[in-house]
Amino acid sequence: MNHTQKLAAFLADLHSEQLPAAVLERTEELFLDWLGSALAAEGAHPVPLFERFAARMGPAGGPSRILVNGRGTSAWFAALVNAASSHLMELDDLHNGSVLHPGTVVFPAALAAAQDLGRSGHELLLAAVAGYEAGIRIGECLGRSHYRLFHTTATVGTLAAAVAVGKLLGLDREGFLRVLGSAGTQAAGLWAFLRDTTDSKQLHAAKAAADGLLSAYLVGEGLDGARDVLEGAGGLATVMSIDAEPARLSDRLGTRWALLETSIKVHACCRHTHPTADALLALMAREGLSFEAIDRIDARVHQDAIDMLGRVGTPATVHQAKFSMGRVLGLVAVHGRAGLEEFRRWSLDDPRVLAIADKVHLQQDSEVDSAYPQRWLGRVQVRTTDGRLLYGAADAARGDPENPLSRVELEDRFREMLAFAGTRTATEADALIDWVWRLRASRELDGPMG
Repeated sequence: MNHTQKLAAFLADLHSEQLPAAVLERTEELFLDWLGSALAAEGAHPVPLFERFAARMGPAGGPSRILVNGRGTSAWFAALVNAASSHLMELDDLHNGSVLHPGTVVFPAALAAAQDLGRSGHELLLAAVAGYEAGIRIGECLGRSHYRLFHTTATVGTLAAAVAVGKLLGLDREGFLRVLGSAGTQAAGLWAFLRDTTDSKQLHAAKAAADGLLSAYLVGEGLDGARDVLEGAGGLATVMSIDAEPARLSDRLGTRWALLETSIKVHACCRHTHPTADALLALMAREGLSFEAIDRIDARVHQDAIDMLGRVGTPATVHQAKFSMGRVLGLVAVHGRAGLEEFRRWSLDDPRVLAIADKVHLQQDSEVDSAYPQRWLGRVQVRTTDGRLLYGAADAARGDPENPLSRVELEDRFREMLAFAGTRTATEADALIDWVWRLRASRELDGPMG
């Protein structure tokens, strides 16, 4: 068997009994994180546009739930809207090595399909694990060259979502090969939107989740698909990458649980800013340094950070500010954090934040670049107003598996996300948290979301 066939066999044979307790617990935590990210976007542009599209083009009701408005619809439209909403606030999880946001595509598709098919909470979690394990390995296979040209969450995300739904449909090895083929041929997503930070990013996640679901359902009905869409001629590894490593597809299947390597984002902004933000916070705490004493900040980063963050000039919107290293470091220097509320209140017009932002300079660092993407290091040099040079480092950003959040911290973060949207009470937030922690034993996947 080639590596794609080994992956398909693993996915077909994967059973709940094989999952370590730590994997199931982490999947619940990632689901809570995704759910909060989706609900935090309620009412925020462009999510209502997706809602109106679903209302106009979709059914008047259905078994699958749109989270931000509680409407029932078909699985395809629920996956579409829920993925768009969960990719807006820049708090959705990320796997370092694959540079993939797995949660924002896997969970919308899996939850919508599970509700449609009448599956249990345990079956939902198993499907999510399958989606994460496949998506992360496919992202790693396609490598850095793929990410430089394509939004991996849009491309690889389509296959990850398809795998999760395929698991709920009970596909065999041949079925998973066809699912990968049908999803892979739909994989798309260009970085052009970053230059003016348009709404395409949310469309990318929405289409990845919905098209992944489409692929799995059609294969379930008998649709054929390319058997070697990853490694074969004309496939993703040969057309959309120049440094592909097919062996990554079957890397330690069943012993290495890649899902456990996924990071949860503490700062509500592009993940490429997080290590530097943590390094600056650590430096300021260590030195007792105030933002007024900062004269210059050199952010030493990997090349992909420069490529991503350098495309946004002077931010005109909050979303653009989330892709500006200057605004992120300005927020953490002045306000101590770069959360949802800090971005909403201070990222565009706080003169203190803007003053720090003007002092930030991006520089490629060979140590940081060589470690990436397996490790996202933070390195920062600060020149003070009295002429001192200070250095800060973060080898594992807060929220990384090596520097994780506790369940109590995850619960507080979830409550904060819902409070930001202002559409759910504290009691409703607590009910959702309790429901997620009991997901393994639940047969009711609507729960308190409706």
